[in-house]
Amino acid sequence: MPIGALVRSHAQHRDDSPILEVQDASVAYDGRLALEGVSFRLDAGERVAVVGPNGAGKSTLFKAIVGVLPPASGQIRVAGHGPGGHICIAYVPQRSHVDWSFPVNVADVVMMGRVGKLGWLRRPRQRDWDHVRHCLDVVCMGSMADRQIGELSGGQQQRMFIARALAQEAALMLMDEPLIGLDIPSQEDIFHILDVLREQRVTVLVAIHDLNLAAERFDRVMLLKTRLLGFGKPHEVFTPQRLQAAYGSQLHLIEGENGLMALSDTCCGGDL
Repeated sequence: MPIGALVRSHAQHRDDSPILEVQDASVAYDGRLALEGVSFRLDAGERVAVVGPNGAGKSTLFKAIVGVLPPASGQIRVAGHGPGGHICIAYVPQRSHVDWSFPVNVADVVMMGRVGKLGWLRRPRQRDWDHVRHCLDVVCMGSMADRQIGELSGGQQQRMFIARALAQEAALMLMDEPLIGLDIPSQEDIFHILDVLREQRVTVLVAIHDLNLAAERFDRVMLLKTRLLGFGKPHEVFTPQRLQAAYGSQLHLIEGENGLMALSDTCCGGDL
């Protein structure tokens, strides 16, 4: 995926509408339904985990929200308007989908978040570069502004994309498997930044494989397997019946001191 992909043009927000509302949406991918009859709504500042086995439709959902894949039926509304035409949406793709050999440095990638506000033909002003530096400081990467993106660690790559979202002044951030391949300290760095985004009322939707982490660190969880099997508080959604319906024999439930622990055989990648 090109580093500068998915920059949206401007669409106004409706103050009386939720930041994201999906109504009975079905989305086709490669000639088959990857999502079917999905409905939910998010309010400002929520942190929601999207979980499900490989091929459940997590990436398809994100692409439909940003307007890359149109719904075959139903509606997707971002702040009261259809997908597309939004500079308020920041999409952080899976790192495996990014060309890290692209000849660009960290500050340039973060500046791409300003394009929607600048327009393609306007050159960044000093105040824009100052804003980029501030965003890099927020994610503790100010010293890496001039570094080529291929030289970054996995955690640094994710923090760079979050800085781009900050530069974009996004109200809705979609993160597709941002924790894959990160060690525990790097994961904690990401969650610290997500805490900052919560304070700024940024709504964050995160595709994640670790069910225990989803239950511990997110306000609500969304369990997908083409259809929406559950959406709500983790203890309400992660019931043995729903988890079995989603994962089947890939999932093992172990009774521990703090309740059920879920161990999944699924690994990263391969989602639609």
